[in-house]
Amino acid sequence: MSAAASPVARRTARRTYAGWLRGLAIAVVTLIFALPVIWMFAAAFKTNVQVTDPSVGLWFKPTLDNFRSIVEAGQIVRSMGNSLLIGVVSTVLSAVIAVPAAWAVGRFSMHRTGSLILVARIVPAISLLVPWYYLFAKAGLVGSYTVLILSHMFVSVPLIMWIMISFFAGLPVELEEAARTDGLSAFGAFWRITLPLAAPGTATASLLAFVFSWNNFMFALVFADDRTQTVPVTLFNFISYASTDWGGLMAAATLITVPVVLAAILGQKYLVAGLTSGATKG
Repeated sequence: MSAAASPVARRTARRTYAGWLRGLAIAVVTLIFALPVIWMFAAAFKTNVQVTDPSVGLWFKPTLDNFRSIVEAGQIVRSMGNSLLIGVVSTVLSAVIAVPAAWAVGRFSMHRTGSLILVARIVPAISLLVPWYYLFAKAGLVGSYTVLILSHMFVSVPLIMWIMISFFAGLPVELEEAARTDGLSAFGAFWRITLPLAAPGTATASLLAFVFSWNNFMFALVFADDRTQTVPVTLFNFISYASTDWGGLMAAATLITVPVVLAAILGQKYLVAGLTSGATKG
């Protein structure tokens, strides 16, 4: 009995040992990636002297002066509102355009269109800034919310389309065929049957597009003015030639990280489902 149980016991011990090693490896990798965020959060409650002092670690007397000063200045609050407005509007408009287009490309095998979308994804946006600025300046749009929304949509639309094409291609076409047999048009079958099934993928793509818009620095630096300035440009203003307000910079960075983290937490169920669906369908 003991001889027969010995191999089973050894396999169980190996699995337990492998599980512990896997857990330890995950914990180490998580800690490595979390350290910059932990340092940023801690530095937000330090004075500039404490931030630049290597002897001051995580044990210090916290202060809210950094948060108080940036909120009283008003620029960070205004820029967060600008980023939220631009991010939400550009993401919603991009999804309205990109999701039906991705369904058409994926369902009707428009391979050339898919290749064109890929080209739009890999073209560096910085190469278009000069012609864009010239055209938008001629139209009197530089410094407006419109130019920022349109420039963000240039990246968000191909991003959402590229994610959703493979998602729609993995959904069973028999559901749409059954709906069309019942009298629905092709678009009616998409609207009533396929689109609800694509909710996880749409949420995933939209969240990634919103994160891009929230973090984008280049477009806002070129096209925005003081009224439409977004949070990445506001963060850049804490850095000057003579010195850097590290405490204010870290406090502002902490504040602008909160909306993205909340969006990821609230959409976690759809995010996980959307990211894993491509690996299990098709």
